[in-house]
Amino acid sequence: MLVAEDIECLKTIALMGGCKGPVFVSSQKIAETLHTSPQTASRRLKALESQGLITRTMTPEGQHITLTKQGEEELHREYMDYCRLFATEGGTYSLTGTVITGLGEGKYYMSLAGYRQQFGSLLGFEPYPGTLNIRLSPSSLPVRKKIEGLNWIRIKGFSADSRTFGDARCLPCRIGTVPCAIVIPGRTHYPDDVIEVIAPVALRRQIGVEDSDTVTVEVG
Repeated sequence: MLVAEDIECLKTIALMGGCKGPVFVSSQKIAETLHTSPQTASRRLKALESQGLITRTMTPEGQHITLTKQGEEELHREYMDYCRLFATEGGTYSLTGTVITGLGEGKYYMSLAGYRQQFGSLLGFEPYPGTLNIRLSPSSLPVRKKIEGLNWIRIKGFSADSRTFGDARCLPCRIGTVPCAIVIPGRTHYPDDVIEVIAPVALRRQIGVEDSDTVTVEVG
């Protein structure tokens, strides 16, 4: 079974050109690249050779090393693991927190036609007049920062009744099977650990939650 050090050594040889053909290297050169001793580097090379991941031709000056097909497949598996790890397209983010009572502003703003019409055309639903306020758990705060890099939908500000209402942005999500959206006004009175969620229904009634109940918001 390969250990992390074996993978790192295999990758080092591949970066030197070992996938294309024999590369001339010494244990000293490998050791310098891996920041280890020549003796340890030599043991790594022997381990890779014994597992059929490289072939070696020894000379008095050094050695010619080539990755075998099996060695390339091992690196490809490692590559695919990283692709799955860092892929954002099609990925899902989970935010967990507890329901709290908001400031009461959401009901007013969600009732304004200038906002409701845009939410309707951009999200596919007109929001219930009110928001579900959630205080995120500490473990969800890093996820909260990650979703900042996603494609948020801009809600344009407008003027009505001699007042100016600012921009907002929203991000589609869901709670259970209910389609929702996280909404962030251009000016918000809430800290970063609180999110407001809108939906086409009264979420508290629909999902049966009260203050201090735990909910999970899925994004993506």
